[in-house]
Amino acid sequence: MAGVLDSVNQLTELVGQNRMELLLFYLNGRKQRYGINVFKVKEVLQCPHLTVMPKLHRFVRGVAHIRGQTVSIIDLGMATGAPRIEDLSKAFVIIAEYNRSVQGFLVSAVDRILNMNWSAILPPPKGVGKQNYMTAVTEIDGELVQILDVERILDEISPIKTEVSDAVIESAVATNKEINAGELPVLVADDSSVARRQVQKSLETIGMKSILAKNGREALDILDEYAKKGPIEEQILMVISDIEMPEMDGYTLTASIRNDPRLKSMEVILHTSLSGIFNQAMVKKVGANNFIAKFNPDELAKAVRDAMKDKQQKLQQEKSGR
Repeated sequence: MAGVLDSVNQLTELVGQNRMELLLFYLNGRKQRYGINVFKVKEVLQCPHLTVMPKLHRFVRGVAHIRGQTVSIIDLGMATGAPRIEDLSKAFVIIAEYNRSVQGFLVSAVDRILNMNWSAILPPPKGVGKQNYMTAVTEIDGELVQILDVERILDEISPIKTEVSDAVIESAVATNKEINAGELPVLVADDSSVARRQVQKSLETIGMKSILAKNGREALDILDEYAKKGPIEEQILMVISDIEMPEMDGYTLTASIRNDPRLKSMEVILHTSLSGIFNQAMVKKVGANNFIAKFNPDELAKAVRDAMKDKQQKLQQEKSGR
């Protein structure tokens, strides 16, 4: 256990190599292991004293004061339909940062950290239904480990605003009409169904269509199919991609786009909950045009608007250079 607690904050240089570190834990008992990317984790500690406050969501067991910050402690077992953890004295809390805020996830035990390739992280099996809380699965020690859709859990506890402000809508819609960009869809890649829906709704607000992909591999396959039909810039406006995804992460997707002569002109926005610990150098290294931390609908809409303007300027320069 000490090794897990000591190393959980030592973020490695795995980005861009389609690799990740997975923190394994148990929700209630030791029958099923779950996983979370270490890149999201700030620290792991034994469950501190929790203060119960009025009108907390039923999945929030209380709040704790940790390193000068008041943090909500969410019982992940309860949030995913498992029994609540009764003996808090033996439980652990995973402190993680998602979507610009810090939360604590109450778990019954922490196992270990594994260095893995994203290609070994697979989408949930078909047939599990839409009500599951998995973004991916992987096999470890001969058993299936579930990687939880934390963004869905957080959205159920405190739904994220997806409405774009009127001023941004007006500006984005005006740009859209000016260059007729609304005829071209935006390819959205994210392993979380909640995140895909959030981005889709924001795009619809400013008159944009979208094509949805569940991971980087699926997004790259979609781009390949379109590229076979003709110039990609005449068919898809841009790519908005999460970074952490099964099979192929967003860094590898972006690098693959830049290395393909048919796709290299694509505008790529990386859109991820890795807000506090994001490596800006990697954005430049793989060739992404922009990075936005989840989830601010105005920032996303502005980035799409600016990308539309940039694309129009490039097209005008190309025409004038002919």
